[in-house]
Amino acid sequence: MTTRALILGCAGRTLSDEEAAFFRDAQPWGFILFKRNIGSPDEVRALTDALRATTGRADTPILIDQEGGRVQRMGPPHWPSYPAGARFGRLDGSGIAMARLGARLMAYDLASVGINVDCAPVLDVPVAGAHDIIGDRAYGTDPHAVIALGRAVAEGLMEGGVLPVIKHIPGHGRAACDSHMDLPVVEAEGVSLAAHDFVPFRALADLPMAMSAHVVYAALDPHHPATQSSVVIGQVIRGLIGFDGLLMTDDLSMKALDGTFREKAEKAFAAGIDVALHCNGDRQEMQAVLEGTPILSGEALRRAEAALARLAPQEEFDVAEARSRFEAGLSAQA
Repeated sequence: MTTRALILGCAGRTLSDEEAAFFRDAQPWGFILFKRNIGSPDEVRALTDALRATTGRADTPILIDQEGGRVQRMGPPHWPSYPAGARFGRLDGSGIAMARLGARLMAYDLASVGINVDCAPVLDVPVAGAHDIIGDRAYGTDPHAVIALGRAVAEGLMEGGVLPVIKHIPGHGRAACDSHMDLPVVEAEGVSLAAHDFVPFRALADLPMAMSAHVVYAALDPHHPATQSSVVIGQVIRGLIGFDGLLMTDDLSMKALDGTFREKAEKAFAAGIDVALHCNGDRQEMQAVLEGTPILSGEALRRAEAALARLAPQEEFDVAEARSRFEAGLSAQA
């Protein structure tokens, strides 16, 4: 069956008959879950099973944003709270080990309910005066610290059978507004961007998947956000950064992008995006995005298959001991 270059959200904790029929016809490459979709562990597992039943593909990617801190879709009472990325950056000497262990525990939580992709680590490097939309989601303000902690998180996730998605390529750390609400324009020179913002992405360019930034980099392409810029995607993301993994958009329903939903998708694909992401589960919007989305083929298909080929079973793991060690490590430097 033909697969579309698309990742979609769903409305609630269960699929309606109408949603299931839509997904069977649309055949998206994957799905993404949010808090509105999260009930008990049994409910989440039933939902991920139902989503995969609509595609008929057992390895259908099911994504979630589970960073810790402010961005954590699964939490109490069924799952632990995890700290924001900045907390690991403040740990004296143990930050890298603790970030990896925390990611390994998160992967256990996710894989146990059928989620196999986590939209983490955040590799953005905030600068003074930037909007707080990244803020403590970042591991720090030093690109090299971000590299070490981001690598640890990615490796912890993959050890637990979950693929990481680096975000927001090529860097959201200078944005002066929230791209959920408006289009950020970054005025920094290309040399400064290359020496600072792009550095973590270049160092982790071997990872399987990345999410684009809805940000205009005026020095590179003053007319288009990265998600819809052939210059940024071709010359920077694929060129200077050297990322050859699967490149997905950030959410197309964010207000940073203008035009109809079909136009948003068409512009992204024309610029070189591999897969479009639409998150809110609105059927009319999804239909419009679908109309602007091609079949997954060519280089995009190659990258998608290469990403899924890196999924591996969870390694042996004493969950209780690891949680105890993780909590003790955090408490020791509270």
